[in-house]
Amino acid sequence: MNAWTPDSWRTKTLRQMPTYPEADALQSVEAELSKQPPLVFAGEVRELKHQLAKVASGNAFLLQGGDCAESFKEFNTNQIRDTFMVLLQMAVVLTFGGQSPVVKIGRMAGQFAKPRSDDNETRDGISLPSYRGDIINGIEFSEESRTPDPERMLKAYHQSTSTLNLLRAFAQGGLADLHKVHQWNQSFVEKSPQGERYQHLADLIDETLAFMSACGISPENTPQIRETQFYTSHEALLLPYEQALTRQDSLTGDWYDCSAHMLWIGDRTRQLDSAHIEFCRGIHNPIGLKAGPTTDAEELIRLIDILNPNNEPGRLNLIVRMGADKIAGHFPALLRRVQQEGRSVVWSSDPMHGNTIKTGNGYKTRAVDSILSEVTQFFQIHAAEGTHAGGVHFEMTGRNVTECIGGAFEITEHDLAERYHSHCDPRLNADQALELSFLIADAVKQARKG
Repeated sequence: MNAWTPDSWRTKTLRQMPTYPEADALQSVEAELSKQPPLVFAGEVRELKHQLAKVASGNAFLLQGGDCAESFKEFNTNQIRDTFMVLLQMAVVLTFGGQSPVVKIGRMAGQFAKPRSDDNETRDGISLPSYRGDIINGIEFSEESRTPDPERMLKAYHQSTSTLNLLRAFAQGGLADLHKVHQWNQSFVEKSPQGERYQHLADLIDETLAFMSACGISPENTPQIRETQFYTSHEALLLPYEQALTRQDSLTGDWYDCSAHMLWIGDRTRQLDSAHIEFCRGIHNPIGLKAGPTTDAEELIRLIDILNPNNEPGRLNLIVRMGADKIAGHFPALLRRVQQEGRSVVWSSDPMHGNTIKTGNGYKTRAVDSILSEVTQFFQIHAAEGTHAGGVHFEMTGRNVTECIGGAFEITEHDLAERYHSHCDPRLNADQALELSFLIADAVKQARKG
């Protein structure tokens, strides 16, 4: 393996990268970004790796969720707050139901770039570059909008800074108080058509909080009741942006990508000769690696050895995204091979990307039943193999959107047109995400008993 440097990825095969029309403008933006303060700090990243090591050993559970792609237009305080609140609600349910600590990571403060199936999009005989996320170009179908603009990286950086400021304030400023989060859950249980199904767990949480209060354990004297740890993540797709925010830690001399606590490599950029693999092998952040139905067991072992040569617990998160109809046929072989080779990894389920369908009225959507089916099979396969189902990875929002069909509130294809706001992929709304957390809590509990 050749020596790694922050720019050694430039010698490898580039995939899913935009073509900027002016090289000088790109270099100018990269230079400007390299002078900016880091968004996250090495100590925070090391703490997340420590927490993920607990997940890998089966002593904690990973909850990762947030927008499919953040946007400039929809950036506002309420959007960030609502998604944060739903993730906390889900975490409380999973913590109590599974009797296990939950590591919370948001797809926030940097999830702007998206891979595309085709480099170009054609409408009415006109072909333009595909929309690749607001950090690269605009969604409007015009030559001006679709031309990649490096200045967008600066706007993404500043928006991420503001988002992180809010998240840190929410996590430490009282919004994470367990009593408040439980009250939000109770509101969901009361209005859900399946409320009776979830009432028992909600009652147990209520009794536990009352018991703790009677024992003198309160938000006023116990910081763990009113505060939480919350981390950020995004796909390390736009490598000029990632390199520009990579810093060498003054304490250890190690390199960290300070754009987020955790980065992941997508299913389209995980090839052995990929520039994305080269970049991520040298940074010391926890790394996620998507594993789809085309993932080969031998290649996966080689990728693991490149990304985690020292077999460090908490370093690598294998994010399984097969599809409900494919996971049983593809995942067990991968799981067995990784276990046979003795590799320490976090296994988490992304039940979103393999279950996307297109409706008769032209909307991309996902069925809640398919999402739940893939997660359920993920847990069942781990139980059969005697391994740890480490976590879940959802595309979701705190907004009351109608983008995924089904669930207790029975969203139909006809309902999609009402509040379909996603720029890319369909997201679970707040009610659907929380409904799934109650169901997954049962699976986590059963896995721990097993």
